[in-house]
Amino acid sequence: MRILHTMLRVGDLDRSIAFYTEVLGMRLLRRHDFPDGKFTLAFVGYQDEQDGAVLELTYNWGVDAYELGTAYGHVALEVEDAAKACDEIRKRGGKVVREAGPMKHGTTVIAFVEDPDGYKVELIERKR
Repeated sequence: MRILHTMLRVGDLDRSIAFYTEVLGMRLLRRHDFPDGKFTLAFVGYQDEQDGAVLELTYNWGVDAYELGTAYGHVALEVEDAAKACDEIRKRGGKVVREAGPMKHGTTVIAFVEDPDGYKVELIERKR
């Protein structure tokens, strides 16, 4: 078994695709409209789906916002340098909500950014 994808419901699909591709550097892997169900799916990731886990962005037509709830945590991405990644994300219009630094009660360097729908994305600096 392996993880295929994580699904996030988004309020503006084009805005979300732009964030994940232009700000976080993923690629749009595929997008498909389902007129009978009134929804669109878009898959984004750093690798092709057969090579790694990806994000499924689900847009339900006519729904422009969701309650995030208290069970959701975050999506985590590995980066070479968390501070540099925050700077690049900020330059590309992304919102950094926790600057790079050691995690509380540990030494791993992390940061957090937020996507247009308010989902948190953790940046974890690769151990050297």
